Amino acid sequence: MIFAYIIGGLFALIGLFVQNKLRSKFKKYSQVPVASGLSGREIAERMLQHYGIMDVSIVEGQGTLTDHYNPAKKVVSLSPAVYNGRSVAAAAVASHECGHAVQHATHYSMLQFRSGIVPVIQIASSMNQYLILGGLLLIGSFPQLLLLAIISMSLVTLFSLITLPVEFDASRRALAWLDSSGMAGSTSEYNGAKDALTWAAMTYVVAALSSVVMLLYLVLAYSNR
Repeated sequence: MIFAYIIGGLFALIGLFVQNKLRSKFKKYSQVPVASGLSGREIAERMLQHYGIMDVSIVEGQGTLTDHYNPAKKVVSLSPAVYNGRSVAAAAVASHECGHAVQHATHYSMLQFRSGIVPVIQIASSMNQYLILGGLLLIGSFPQLLLLAIISMSLVTLFSLITLPVEFDASRRALAWLDSSGMAGSTSEYNGAKDALTWAAMTYVVAALSSVVMLLYLVLAYSNR
């Protein structure tokens, strides 16, 4: 039980470090103007037009680093700093989210699979912490509860692992388009965009590792009950 808290605490610290690093990178490259002079919204529009995607909306969201693509509604939501920004960071994030729209339009299998299991994952995620806590506390008298926790954690871990290729592929598509279209007007702009997207991807790597380690711990606890 104590080991579970140690695992959670350790990865929470690692996650906090990565998040702070990502914010630092975003702040740094938000101060570097993009040579094209285009805003994040305009960058997104041009990328979608390039791929012939006409049924995806681009909207201004709220908050910071809340950018995402909603495949169900076909909406690219960009945070204000990205939507209005004319920086390397804005170009990188906007093109990354459009990378997801391109995945959707081209029927990228991993995105389709991830989108298909979202309803199940939402249920598993909402129950996960309670099942884990109850399963570890009642492991002696009610081991079946821990088995349910393992099943739930397995689903969450699967989702985290599937997310990795989806995110890395979106960044790959974004960087390739920024380079080929000339939106990244210099090597330094391209490298800045790549650096920002790399740290964004690291947040998903940490989440996946955390899920894998916790799942292994639960399996070991169940095996040694």
